[in-house]
Amino acid sequence: MKNKLLLDLFLHSSQTFISGEEISRRLKISRTAVWKQINQLRDMGYEFEAVSRKGYRMTFIPDFYKETDIQANLNTKILGNKIYIIETTSSTQVDAMTQAESGAVEGTLFIAEQQTSGRGRLGRKWFSPSGKGIWMSLVLRPELPIRYMPQLTLLTGVAVCKAIRSVTGAEAAIKWPNDILIQGKKVCGILLESATEDNKVKYCIAGIGIDVNLSTEDYPEELTEIATSLKLETGHTIDRALLIAEILNEMELLYDRYTSEGFTPIQVEWEEHSVSIGQAVRTETLTETIQGVAKRLDPSGGLVIAAPSGEERVVYSGEIEIIKQ
Repeated sequence: MKNKLLLDLFLHSSQTFISGEEISRRLKISRTAVWKQINQLRDMGYEFEAVSRKGYRMTFIPDFYKETDIQANLNTKILGNKIYIIETTSSTQVDAMTQAESGAVEGTLFIAEQQTSGRGRLGRKWFSPSGKGIWMSLVLRPELPIRYMPQLTLLTGVAVCKAIRSVTGAEAAIKWPNDILIQGKKVCGILLESATEDNKVKYCIAGIGIDVNLSTEDYPEELTEIATSLKLETGHTIDRALLIAEILNEMELLYDRYTSEGFTPIQVEWEEHSVSIGQAVRTETLTETIQGVAKRLDPSGGLVIAAPSGEERVVYSGEIEIIKQ
């Protein structure tokens, strides 16, 4: 890494300020080169405070992934049995799909420090800066008809929500179908994509993106009012490896229960962790606007909405808007 000397200089400075002139002299590079290298480190997830006449001070060091850190807290038999850690990728979803087509076993996990083209639902781009979030995709091979895939999406949401609460203490909640919110702001998105064969699921990729240690300054302006991070909500840095392990632990427990007992216990847990149930909501379909109170989940995984007339409608896809009273 060409800026390793600069990084070492800051790591040995005990978080004190170092002037640009001092850095330039010790590394024998220009002041412009100093500024460029600091920005490169910022792109990798490091944070710096810059003060006139004082210089630069490192304020945040990203906890780059080590497989051993994840395995140390993993209590699963299948999920996470093989882990790929990637420094930069276009999308872990693409990586996982490519390997699933080549026979990657169930439980194989792909984690990236940074995504350049991370994807959310409905074709949206997912903001995925380096070293501060969890950007991961998990290969699943459930023996399910394709019509049950929405249930697996909801199961994943419950696992992530429970893991966030357990590791951070933050009051995470689920907004139908698969957004995790804290205090009304989005902290996590979940995207499940599958390949089918003979009307059954050949494999499924569970993509999970969590804003873990992002600061306010990390977000583009258009996201500052709608997104948050676990660090912003708790006031301290979160161990990403521990959170990944806990997500896999929770997910395997729920996955086993789903296989043996069906969707009902998952439905109960989802409703307990939901921010949608009991709220006035609105959603747009291709042909109409549906508005009413979100009552419960349908056994299919759809959301049951009771209109003012008392008529109940089931929404199977799309997004809902919670109407503030």
